[in-house]
Amino acid sequence: MKNKLINLLKIVAGLYIILCVALYFFQENLIFFPQKLEKNYQFNFAQDFEELNFKASDGKSLNGLLFKADNTKGLVFYLHGNAGSLSSWGNVANTYTDLNYDVFILDYRSYGKSEGSISNQEQLFEDNQLIYDELKEKYREDDIIILGYSIGTGLASKLASENKPDQLILQAPYYSLTDMIRQRFSFIPTFILKYKFATNEYLKNCKMPITIFHGNIDRVINYKSSLKLKEDFTNKIELITLNGQGHNGMTDNPNYKRELENILQE
Repeated sequence: MKNKLINLLKIVAGLYIILCVALYFFQENLIFFPQKLEKNYQFNFAQDFEELNFKASDGKSLNGLLFKADNTKGLVFYLHGNAGSLSSWGNVANTYTDLNYDVFILDYRSYGKSEGSISNQEQLFEDNQLIYDELKEKYREDDIIILGYSIGTGLASKLASENKPDQLILQAPYYSLTDMIRQRFSFIPTFILKYKFATNEYLKNCKMPITIFHGNIDRVINYKSSLKLKEDFTNKIELITLNGQGHNGMTDNPNYKRELENILQE
């Protein structure tokens, strides 16, 4: 019986190691869900926009859309969630152009028409910085608002921490991706996670006003994540709770739009 138990434990341990190795090498497939678009795909939106392409440091082409307001006051640099492409994410732009802000939305590498594949977080940080630097040639930095949604909140926080935008807005942020994994998959050792996206660390270096919007019935990224961020940065963060709001559809929430208008008019 003792030998059988030992053999069983060996099998379980072996399977666990195999699982961890598989998670390490295939974690991109569990975090990112890109929709690919053909290079000749024609975007179709009811408002004025310009399609822009940027060359990353490794030569890959990165695709984004710049939506134009009639009388622009500045730019919202929007970092979207982990699924889809600009073909759908472009629909959020009118919320901001209606408030007289241009909106730039990037498709991360492997998303939409953007080339390449995601292999580490530093690659994404570098892509975002490169494009941010190019857009600063068109917009004064103190007229730029960095905004991140869901997976994009860590990216937005990192970008803001190394630059001087006017504001940082986070929609449904996580405390860190490491913390999120601990909450939902406590059996997974977090040292195998290549994508830490440590929002809580990045915000330490942010000097601009920070506003967090989070729905209190979010079942994808727990509302408690924003409460933890608020607790860590009591005097730095304004947390706006959207009652009855889940993870999706926040941009269309009337309370979000009303609070956003107040923020952008300040």
